[in-house]
Amino acid sequence: MEALLTSTAVVALAEIGDKTQLLAILLATRFKKPVPIICGIFAATIANHFLAALVGAEVAGLLDSIWFRYAIAASFVAMGLWTLIPDKLDEDEAPKPARFGAFLTTAIAFFLVEMGDKTQVATVALGARFHAVLPVTAGTTLGMMLANVPAVFLGKAVIDRVPLTTVHRIAALLFIAIGLWLAAQTAGWL
Repeated sequence: MEALLTSTAVVALAEIGDKTQLLAILLATRFKKPVPIICGIFAATIANHFLAALVGAEVAGLLDSIWFRYAIAASFVAMGLWTLIPDKLDEDEAPKPARFGAFLTTAIAFFLVEMGDKTQVATVALGARFHAVLPVTAGTTLGMMLANVPAVFLGKAVIDRVPLTTVHRIAALLFIAIGLWLAAQTAGWL
């Protein structure tokens, strides 16, 4: 249960203002079909985050040492610092005219844009931390949906009213707190 809840909270906060959330807004504006877009986000996230959690769990199993646990803790702190840098969707990453409809365009675009994104890196770290692929995948997917479904329905109006700087700071503090907690746990202080 800890893996599910932690994964949900970490990714939901990290996703706010992220380039995939901006992509969700662009797709919603372009297609004006929220259900296929939401289904596409869900399908892409399940596939991408399952693979990321699997990589994290497998790497952790191979490198299960005290230094690896410190590296995982440090990766959460680094993710917190990275979260302070807001994402922008580059023009070359904006969705091109679609040939495949809202669902397939969204699924492909989200899967590709999520590659190497901070939420995917966080999913790898969470998989390594918890050694639990399915709960981490479920949690990170739920976090993505909590952040992106409102973006699809409310689009730009939400982004204009949410103080993203504050949200980024809260998300950064959460990542850093988890990293420090993991380091303290590894050191035997907790």
